[in-house]
Amino acid sequence: MLKKNDKVCVDITDYTDDGLGIGKADTDEGTFTLFIKDTAIGDRVETAVTKLCKGYGYGRLLKVQKPSPDRIQPLCPVASRCGGCTLRHIGYKAQLEWKAKRVSDCMFRIGGLKAGKDYKIYPVAGMEEPERYRNKAQYPVGMKDGSIVTGFFAGRTHSVIPSEDCLIEPEAFGEILKTIKAYAQKKCLSVYDEQSGKGLIRHILIREGMGGSQIMVCIIVNASPGEKCLAVFDGLSEILGKQPEIKTFLLSHNTERTNVILGKKETVLFGDGRIKDRIGTKEYEISARSFYQVNPGQTGVLYEKVRESAKLTGREIVWDLYCGTGTISLFLADRADAVYGVEVVESAVEDAKRNAVLNGTENVYFYCGKAEDIILYDNDPDRPGIFYKCRGTQDDASLQNNKRAEKKTGLPRPDVIVVDPPRKGCDAQLIDTITGSRAVRVVYVSCNPATLARDAALLSKGGYKPVSLQPVDMFPHTTGVECVAVFELSDVF
Repeated sequence: MLKKNDKVCVDITDYTDDGLGIGKADTDEGTFTLFIKDTAIGDRVETAVTKLCKGYGYGRLLKVQKPSPDRIQPLCPVASRCGGCTLRHIGYKAQLEWKAKRVSDCMFRIGGLKAGKDYKIYPVAGMEEPERYRNKAQYPVGMKDGSIVTGFFAGRTHSVIPSEDCLIEPEAFGEILKTIKAYAQKKCLSVYDEQSGKGLIRHILIREGMGGSQIMVCIIVNASPGEKCLAVFDGLSEILGKQPEIKTFLLSHNTERTNVILGKKETVLFGDGRIKDRIGTKEYEISARSFYQVNPGQTGVLYEKVRESAKLTGREIVWDLYCGTGTISLFLADRADAVYGVEVVESAVEDAKRNAVLNGTENVYFYCGKAEDIILYDNDPDRPGIFYKCRGTQDDASLQNNKRAEKKTGLPRPDVIVVDPPRKGCDAQLIDTITGSRAVRVVYVSCNPATLARDAALLSKGGYKPVSLQPVDMFPHTTGVECVAVFELSDVF
């Protein structure tokens, strides 16, 4: 029987969802599963058992006895310590192949749907150059040997691994970090301590748009808004303002003892607290709090696939559920009669409305609330064409840039539904609403293959046949994978 600190040799045959290698150790009682960081499928490794659970355990890599053909030397010097890019030691082609396998395995194991038989799966759409792709980074701030450090948390900890040049982020971010740290060190600014709840600087958020020509810098501080707080950063504001690409600099005030990064109040030191970005022909305004895809190049690939899958002719009514800041809604609007977006985050809905105005789009309507709460079945024969109604005030349903929304008493029956839920997937009530709508087509955008598979099974039971699935690699060197799954109403084909 295995004990903690035992050394065993195992062959790595797969990865967990968070990138740990899976190996089977031979014991007197049979095989025992171990999860081991920094290993690759095809490796034979020596590992020390670090933790034992019922039926499985964890190990620490001691030595690679026989390397996998997919194993490479990571470019990043802190790859094994940082909790971010868990697949850095694996060749990019192998990463894409495993992500395709992960998606199809989930669809079969959880959804009971077999690739090639029940639906067509395409190869993962990867990047030609899978580096420097992120347009957003949130850096925790810490102290080491009396100096301020920024970087990323080590896996499963809040210990900061110092890093000034993350290879999946723009080089400009590292230079901005150096400037902020030098200023903070010179001014003897304190760093937030989670244990005591004291200290000023908690995190640094940097976002870029328009290919790097617009940058936002936001420092999250453990202080309330006020002149005293502003005075601390006056000098830094002057320094950052001399860099033409930095369009705005702001403080986010978070005085709560919480893991939530951004505070509820902001103070803008220069600019208007927003930057712009472009996907295809559409422009979007981005705030510090905006949900916006972090890989703009692959976002274009993803949205084009959504638009292609929707098969719009200009006559369709489209529902965009979990619409966020309206990025997909606006991307589809040019080819639809009308698009109705629903989103629970009020600030995101306000961003969506502004983005509609920015792009001169008048055939989109945004509703604030949970999709499963807002859209209710309304089988009223006296209101033909209004198949669903919006629960809430008329103000919630109004669109500032289009007076047509003020006259709407509900949502017309959809021809196409686009849904882009969070990792937990769709609410069960919303699945019922989708299947009850009898829309011709459902385009499901997912960041979690497991919940996609679960919801795919529910949609299939509701009469929607899975047609195709396109994985898109939005997050190279991590286990994340985005998918566009298409379902069509069975009884119309």
